[in-house]
Amino acid sequence: MAVPQSKTSASRRGMRRAHDHLDSKSLAQCANCGATKRPHHVCQQCGHYKGRAVLNKTAGE
Repeated sequence: MAVPQSKTSASRRGMRRAHDHLDSKSLAQCANCGATKRPHHVCQQCGHYKGRAVLNKTAGE
């Protein structure tokens, strides 16, 4: 059975985990209203996607 010869230091363990962090979400600007939204998603402010209205958003919502 494979057993480590010595304890892995915190520094070496941290270097191994250097790429395990979460990436920040990419954001795009809505072409219709200018709000910040996720790319390839419907805009939650105005309901537009690819230049056309796909959700009925009223001024009160």
